[in-house]
Amino acid sequence: MSTGLQPLPIGVQSFELLRRQGNLYVDKTARLMQLVGDNMRVFLSRPRRFGKSLTLSTLDAMFRGKAELFRGLAAEDWVAEQAAHPCPVLRLDMSMMDVRGVAEFEDSLMREMARRAEESEIEIKSTLPGGVLRDLIIGLYDASGPVVVLIDEYDKPILDKIGDLESAEAMRMALRSFYTVVKACDEYLRFVMLTGISKFTKVGVFSAMNNLNDISMDRQYGDVVGYTQEELERDFAGWIDRAAEKMNATRETLLVRMKDYYDGFCFDGRTRLYNPFSVLRFFSEARFANYWYASASPTFIVEYMKRHAVQDPAEYEHLEVAPDFAESQEIERSRPESFLFQAGYLTIERLEERAMILNYPNQEVRDALGRMYLQYVYDIPEYTPLGSKLWRALRAGDLAETVRLYNTALAGLPYEDFKAPSESFYRSLFLMLLRGAGMTAQGEAHTFRGRSDVLVRFPDRVAVLEFKLAQSAGEAERLRAEGQKQIEERGYAKPYDAENRPVTTGVVVVGAQKRQAVV
Repeated sequence: MSTGLQPLPIGVQSFELLRRQGNLYVDKTARLMQLVGDNMRVFLSRPRRFGKSLTLSTLDAMFRGKAELFRGLAAEDWVAEQAAHPCPVLRLDMSMMDVRGVAEFEDSLMREMARRAEESEIEIKSTLPGGVLRDLIIGLYDASGPVVVLIDEYDKPILDKIGDLESAEAMRMALRSFYTVVKACDEYLRFVMLTGISKFTKVGVFSAMNNLNDISMDRQYGDVVGYTQEELERDFAGWIDRAAEKMNATRETLLVRMKDYYDGFCFDGRTRLYNPFSVLRFFSEARFANYWYASASPTFIVEYMKRHAVQDPAEYEHLEVAPDFAESQEIERSRPESFLFQAGYLTIERLEERAMILNYPNQEVRDALGRMYLQYVYDIPEYTPLGSKLWRALRAGDLAETVRLYNTALAGLPYEDFKAPSESFYRSLFLMLLRGAGMTAQGEAHTFRGRSDVLVRFPDRVAVLEFKLAQSAGEAERLRAEGQKQIEERGYAKPYDAENRPVTTGVVVVGAQKRQAVV
């Protein structure tokens, strides 16, 4: 059934296809003109599903002078002029290569370049990947002039080997020798751009390409991919109204919730961005869900979490780090906060004079990390059913059943993970169980006189819980009374009195020795 709205480009990474199909396009071509005008060799790091491939595809069409695709866009005149002298474009997507091993990777890379050479009637003399690349670039140059090289997901072969340091190192060396050729062919090149997730592999790969301008945190290009608030409200106006109608919400309420769920990515310390993939899926489905996580958890994230001491997700909220905290670190050896930042699970909350404050971008990302944490760090395979049961018990106001189910989760955790548990650990685990089931649960919810540990909103009820950690059996009663007094005196339930919904309050006390909760 037709909506009367411009079709959403869900899953479309080809700019040409997007435009020929009449899909909705958020015009980034003004920023791309600026990028091309100011730079010759560029690197851009962004998380997955953020529009990197579409950006390279757009640049491909711009340099080839495909003017018909740019009618009505900011770059229309620029591309029309370029059409008189189009550039040959060599675009490679490393995510499409066989990365089972170095030999397989080099084989698939050479086959792809040989195919490109055959299409352009270029003779290839070399039998090594770097040599084939050089032959191809020079051949394109001789035939048509300065060459544009666009490489997507440059680091994918390394990331796929993150669980095996020896294999990762071998792949890094193979890539290093390949990318060295790009720098050596500088005189034949018009423009070069690489994209990827990680940006700190300078010791290996980037030492071979030290002429690249890393724009990943450059304020001039903070919005080159992703949607700003202005772009969202302008370009998706009709889709916003449609979603609000379908969800029986006001436009204003919907925008507030969208911002909480999908906004907040910041790469330059200033510009806030929505994840394009999640936004498109949200408008298509007209419901709030974790689309980013559901689109598949990259293997490299899972492998890293298994091998490194990724902490309780609550520990990364409002985390202060040095401004250069991740510089010159290979991603598979980096500290968890550096790794999570590169992967898009942490972002810049704000910049201070001598520090950077990191935090989760939004609810979707916080929940995604919580799900992975439960599944891969604590090996809770039935987290979704357990979380659903927990949610139902809490919605019924049955705190005894809520705690019983919570204790089921605690009992399944490995003993070694309880050497030094904190109160925040137990609170976070509770929240992650709920979020893992797809439920909205808020930690440290702000009120006028303080912050409650857990807030869960239901259509017909609100639950407000405090968590306490008892070091000895005799402390439980005292802490329970202390927590209840805290709820009452600070008025944690007061904001919901006017909503005509009953409020369930309770104090969950966890015994540090027996690792069991009581209410």
